Formats: sequence, structure tokens, C-alpha cells
Amino acid sequence: MSTERLGSMLSDALRYPLNDDKWLRTILIGGLLSVLTVVVIPIFFLQGYFVRVLRGVANGDSQPPAFNDWGDLFIDGVKLLVVNILLSLVVLAVMLVIGALFGAGSLLSGAGPGADPGPGGLIAVLGVVGFLLFLVIALAIGYVAPAMFANFAREDSLAAAFDVSTILAGVTTGEYLTAWVLAIAVAVVLGTIASLLSAVVIGIFGLFYVQVVTFYLFARGFADGLDDHGSYGGANKARV
Repeated sequence: MSTERLGSMLSDALRYPLNDDKWLRTILIGGLLSVLTVVVIPIFFLQGYFVRVLRGVANGDSQPPAFNDWGDLFIDGVKLLVVNILLSLVVLAVMLVIGALFGAGSLLSGAGPGADPGPGGLIAVLGVVGFLLFLVIALAIGYVAPAMFANFAREDSLAAAFDVSTILAGVTTGEYLTAWVLAIAVAVVLGTIASLLSAVVIGIFGLFYVQVVTFYLFARGFADGLDDHGSYGGANKARV
């Protein structure tokens, strides 16, 4: 991706939450819901809004969604929670398999509790390899999960979050990689600034703004990647 296109994607993302006449109302509501997440229920409305962001951006909508149709918003938030739970179960299953394999390897080597680990410190090696595998899996999930959320949102289907062929088609593109890196950079830089400003309240609304920007980037990168890959028919390519 060219530097010009990279800059355009970032500027589009930063403008996106403000690209509506009622942007202030939206950010105020989003910030208020963020504060109220301590009582749990508002989390679903907030997550439902992010689903709408993913859905709108993936379909080429240039304006941020509004906080309305609260029933649908709540349901979308619950669905996203279900996707997260299913994803967590998949990750847990993978980690259990890896743990079992390394445990079996230790037993077969005769390196049980109190046993001599043998030449080369087999247990230490297995521990390091296991830790590295954990990091690789965690990074892979962190990279792929936003695409799963985006595909779920655009298809409005829980099954779409686990559509392996479509997900892989999107995440293996330069567009998605670029958008993902930008989203992480925005989350780290602007998220840190907003967190520091939370002491004077305004940062809470800033954190909501940052979240909307990151979800925009995830959905934009995934949709653009599928479009360039030839796997995304019907996307409206109008952008802010």
C-alpha cells in the first residue's frame, strides 16, 4: 500500500466518528455508556454500537451509525458476546491440546515431578517452546478476531464469524494488515492520551472516539481486502 493511500485510510478513520451532524450527541452517549458499563447492561448497547460501526463500514457507509433502535442495539451486543465466548472456547481447546501434548512429552521423557530433566534440560525446552506457541497463538487470535467480528457484522450471522475461507481471504491481504497495524497504533497512542485525560472526564469520551476509529479501521481493512481479493461482492466503495 502506498504512503498516500495509507495516509488517506488513517485520515478517513480519524474523521469518521465526526462525519455526521449529530456526532457530538453520539460521542456523549457513547462516553456515558462507557462509564455505565460498571453495571454491566450498558456494555451490550455499547458493543451493539460497535457492531453497527463494523457493519456500516464494511458496506461502505461513510457516516457513523446513531444510537437508536435500542432493542436491536442490545441484541447485536449480545450476539457479539456470543461470538467472543465461542472464540474463547476455541482458543481454550487449542491451548488444552498443546498443554496435553507437552505434558505427554514430559511423561514420555521420564521427566515427572522430581525426575532428572535429562541432557539439555528437556523440561525447560518444552516450557520455552510452549510459551512461544502461546504467544504465536495469542498474536494470531488478536490479528484474526477483528476480521471475524467484521464478517459477523456484515453478514449478521454468527456462523459468518467462523467462515474460515472468507476470514482467511480478508486477513491475508495487505489492506487488512495495514489497517490492523494502524488500528493498534491509534489504540496505543490516542488511547493512552485519552486514558490520561480520563482524570478530567473528557478522556472517557475520547476513549469512545478511539474505539470507534479502531473498529472503523478493522472493518475498512477487511472489506477492502476482500474487495481486492475478489471475494467481496456488492460492497459500496464510497468512502469518507
